[in-house]
Amino acid sequence: MNHSKRLLWVFLFAIAFAFVEASVVVYLRLLFYPSGFSFPLKFTPDFPLIIELARELSTIIMLGAVGMFAGTTRWSRFAYFAIAFGVWDIFYYVWLKVTLNWPASLLEWDVLFLIPVPWIGPVIAPALISLLLIVAGWLILQKEQRPKGASGEAFKPGRLAWILSILGSVIILFSFTYDLDATLRFQMPKPYLYELLAVGLTLYGIALASAMKRTL
Repeated sequence: MNHSKRLLWVFLFAIAFAFVEASVVVYLRLLFYPSGFSFPLKFTPDFPLIIELARELSTIIMLGAVGMFAGTTRWSRFAYFAIAFGVWDIFYYVWLKVTLNWPASLLEWDVLFLIPVPWIGPVIAPALISLLLIVAGWLILQKEQRPKGASGEAFKPGRLAWILSILGSVIILFSFTYDLDATLRFQMPKPYLYELLAVGLTLYGIALASAMKRTL
């Protein structure tokens, strides 16, 4: 299967899987938020937290498996995973809009992830990260798909790219998890730290540019 067909199947899987994910959330909101999802978060003893944690972990494993099957090198596998994750996450919100007419805007707050503590933030944050993942995955694949004899090396990020990527990840993760009063004590969330998101995305962008430049 050539590169274009692999990408097509990865896109189709991610879009379909996003609908499966969204349908689960539709059922959960009907059960626990019958009047509509909103903060503060609600907790009931009946909430199947262990199952939900396992489901989220399974989601990441499945998206990772797509990358493993689609790619042929370490970085092409990561690239396909990044693309699959980005498309899945964006279409997850597309399907929620179709089925629940939610979110009302990209500034709507959502629970993004639950491991190791709940992540919360406005929808625009994961949407921007997902767009960057798709772009990064596509650029990496262009490097990895070069025919033999072409100038340049396969994608190989340097130390600077690694440092900036890790630092950006820490900053963005902090922006999602720092408000423990909202996530663990079920209070209204504090204002989201958009400046941290901007810094994290900027570091990601510089890291990607550095890695691309290194393999020109």
